[in-house]
Amino acid sequence: MKKTKTLFGALLFLVSITGLVFAGGGAQRGGSAKTLELWHTDTTHPEIYQGAVDRFLKNNPDFKVNVSYLDADSYEQKLAIAMNSGILPDVFLSWAGGKMYSYADAGLITDMTPYMNANNYRNRFLDASISVASYNGKIWGVPAGSVQVCAVFYNKEIFAKYNLQPPNTLTEFEALCDSLVQNNITPFALANKSRWPGSMYFMYFATRYAGVEPFSNALEGKESFTHPAFVYAGKKIQEWVNKKYFIEGYNSLDVQINQDYQAMFRGDAAMVVMGSWIVDTLQSQNPDFLKKLGVFMWPRDESGVNNADAVVGVVGNNPWHVSQSCNNKDKAFELITSLVGDEVIKERAKTEIPPIKGLSISDPTNQELLKKIEQAKGIQLWYDQSLSPEVSEVHKDTCQEIFGLTMTPEAAAQKLQEAQERYLRSR
Repeated sequence: MKKTKTLFGALLFLVSITGLVFAGGGAQRGGSAKTLELWHTDTTHPEIYQGAVDRFLKNNPDFKVNVSYLDADSYEQKLAIAMNSGILPDVFLSWAGGKMYSYADAGLITDMTPYMNANNYRNRFLDASISVASYNGKIWGVPAGSVQVCAVFYNKEIFAKYNLQPPNTLTEFEALCDSLVQNNITPFALANKSRWPGSMYFMYFATRYAGVEPFSNALEGKESFTHPAFVYAGKKIQEWVNKKYFIEGYNSLDVQINQDYQAMFRGDAAMVVMGSWIVDTLQSQNPDFLKKLGVFMWPRDESGVNNADAVVGVVGNNPWHVSQSCNNKDKAFELITSLVGDEVIKERAKTEIPPIKGLSISDPTNQELLKKIEQAKGIQLWYDQSLSPEVSEVHKDTCQEIFGLTMTPEAAAQKLQEAQERYLRSR
């Protein structure tokens, strides 16, 4: 967030010539008086959001909305460049946690509290999602992303063929994986080129071993990321790597083109540890496979000092923001209300769990997930979202190196702690 203007100019030129800038170029500051720039990441169902934009335009014929979207990884790169420049779209999706906090601290996004409190609009959303969109006593975004939790999704046909049952403990989980390996089935489809998929394993190992407190304390500087829970997580990952639990080449496979799911489709792997958005992805890419899809939460760890059952994920992952530079904030908020309006929510609820009160969920896998979420005693927000952007990159890098057996868990923990200490000193 502290790059020089010269570096930003070079980066923007590089990104533009490599095609990462959205069609039509970057947003002008605040857009023209009657234009709103809208950025989002939903490449699966962009027509749903275009419908919301069309409804807004019907009520506001003197406005124009420029809509741009990219896959999550490319979008994150473009948004980071926009943040560094201070030249932002009027309305955009981002991620809760450390990234949103940094945007608020830098004065780049609008305090949405007055809008959310007007006519008690905030009551439309699950309380937990309002909490996720809040920071320092203010609401900085409108909850938009679905209730997204990390779980273990499995091929029911493979489990049935080898008489396997969802495990209740880590010991049972490893016995299940050993059985699959003995039958020449790789337990896990993992595409870790983007680094964050591997972080899901790390988070669950640490959380099941010691609960959520070590992470939250390290985040605040009360404890260290050299805590035994994080070293343990790294050791378990490397143990699983050595036991051949992951598909070949996992660190170079691309989650953005679903190379992990493809391994499951082929029957090469029995499970994938992934966010609950997998249901929506499969609905559009391979709906027949949904009939084979089962789900269970990461089992408890008998060796843990605290057998916590918190789930990893977030309630309302992606808030809609209005940039501070927007010239039409009232209309920008009106556009957001259309983007989370009843028509949009009805469509999304077919394959997702939007953070809206009183919803009826139709997909059986999501129904099962919702039950498990309601039973959980807490939610551990994704580590890479909780951390500051700089420290998040270190976490993802060290996780990938742990999976690659190129860094010891102890060295990874120390490197993450040093990055967090630098961040805390800079605040």
